[in-house]
Amino acid sequence: MLLVKEVVVYGYFPSNKWYKEEVKQVLDGRTVVVLSFKPGTGVGEVRVDFHGGADFQFFTLFNIFGESYGSHFQSSGERYRLQGRSSFTTSLMDFSPNYEAVFREIEQLKICLDKALLYESYALFLEAKGMMNEAHLVYQSGISRNAEPIEKLKKAHTYFLERMQAIIDACSHKKVDGGSPLNSGSNCMNPWSISTLNNLLQKMNAQISKYTGYHASNKCYSGKVALSSLLKSARNKVIEIGGKKYQIKGCAGKGGFAQVYKASINNNADDIVALKIQKPPFPWEFYMYRQLDKRIPEIERLSFGYAHKLHLYSDYSILVSDFLSHGTLQDAINTNVCTGASMDEVLCIHYTIEMLSMLQSLHANGIIHGDFKPDNLLMRNARDNLTEDGFRTRSGSWREQGLCLVDWGRGIDLHLFPNKTKFNGDCRTSGFRCIQMQENKPWTYQVDTYGLCVIVHMMLHNSYMEIEKKASLDGGYTYQPKMPFKRYQKVELWKKLFEDLLNHDPKEEHLKILGNLKTSFQDYMCSNPQLIKQLKQSLAKQRISMCSS
Repeated sequence: MLLVKEVVVYGYFPSNKWYKEEVKQVLDGRTVVVLSFKPGTGVGEVRVDFHGGADFQFFTLFNIFGESYGSHFQSSGERYRLQGRSSFTTSLMDFSPNYEAVFREIEQLKICLDKALLYESYALFLEAKGMMNEAHLVYQSGISRNAEPIEKLKKAHTYFLERMQAIIDACSHKKVDGGSPLNSGSNCMNPWSISTLNNLLQKMNAQISKYTGYHASNKCYSGKVALSSLLKSARNKVIEIGGKKYQIKGCAGKGGFAQVYKASINNNADDIVALKIQKPPFPWEFYMYRQLDKRIPEIERLSFGYAHKLHLYSDYSILVSDFLSHGTLQDAINTNVCTGASMDEVLCIHYTIEMLSMLQSLHANGIIHGDFKPDNLLMRNARDNLTEDGFRTRSGSWREQGLCLVDWGRGIDLHLFPNKTKFNGDCRTSGFRCIQMQENKPWTYQVDTYGLCVIVHMMLHNSYMEIEKKASLDGGYTYQPKMPFKRYQKVELWKKLFEDLLNHDPKEEHLKILGNLKTSFQDYMCSNPQLIKQLKQSLAKQRISMCSS
């Protein structure tokens, strides 16, 4: 018998059949309720009456001696009995049974996102299904949200990584033909699945090993300072890599797999780089950087960052790249959120032009970023004073002013896939899942263009984008943001951007759409010299506010 200390039931029920309870939110006509109670000394089971038949989905957690466990419901007419399990059981229940849909709905409604159990249980379910990359992304999501107990979740993630590494090791002997694009037997595949990435890396291994800056060893990293120790305390520690000493100045970012550190080389304060330390080792990002070197025109190359070296060990990979110290576009947005003000519209237009240019260049050269969001867009500040001329052509000092797209771990090289391949993977990044992912349809460039729309919405409104379907005159429908534009904004410009990118006609060349949109924003900015002057002032003001924050 188990002493049940507390029960929390999260359910989605037909709103007209659920008896009075605390109503949290209404979604698509269904009431989302939270039933939370302490049964005192109730031992063994807790009975909960539902009056909605079987037409519901639910998620439950309960607390046993301070430990969170999953739970099962068993049906008996209209009465469902909560049974405690001393062993770990799945906490996602769905009478469909569509576990993925339940998890997404829970995530969308922001229910229980601070509970480690949510992520651990769903990740275990995905792992059992062989969906390793998806499982990792779930762990990563929970860790990034500091779900509690965070140490328990991190430990579970570590064990998962060890199991995944064993799978990779077991597959490493397989021979993959390197002479032709990857052929999955289907023109729709998940570009981020473990099997796809393994096949691509094996296929490209001979090519990657010849790239400048590639250094591989089949041994574990054996420096005096254990790389794992950096997670607890990194500042001023010195690690030796490839005959050079890197002094850690601080942590610039963390994810589920990797940490990025600011470091000086050989104690030279003027020689600063970013070290991306990843476990298990993952050379894919280095490969993507070298494709950028090959394919992106020199005049546009500053917009995508540079990787100098990759040190690949059997247990870790260390990517050495440029360090930009001016913050991210996310930081700029947050600065406005803190003050309650929106970003100056000329700044929004400037960054929109930058992003449209980026995607136009990438997609024209067979590259998809796959993780297009504001914290992956670093600020680039010009060293020289900006002038009124050169804005449209991005010449002079304007060439150095803008954004730099980094974090290529989800990058997709279309040259490695058969022509007209479409993808069906889910990025699982809350707020950035394109319409095709939300509707379980194939996608290609939409993963990037939808991300651009979300970022623009964040700049204009200080909030993530929510979309809605609107009936069109031809009997179909279109997608548009729910939030209306403000009267003082250039409504026609912004409306056209969202309309074109959210409702892209497959028959129309999307590169042409990107180019036309960029031209429309450039035309507006160049229509009045005062707008360029205003932009210069806004950039200077933004730089000061970001430094002070």
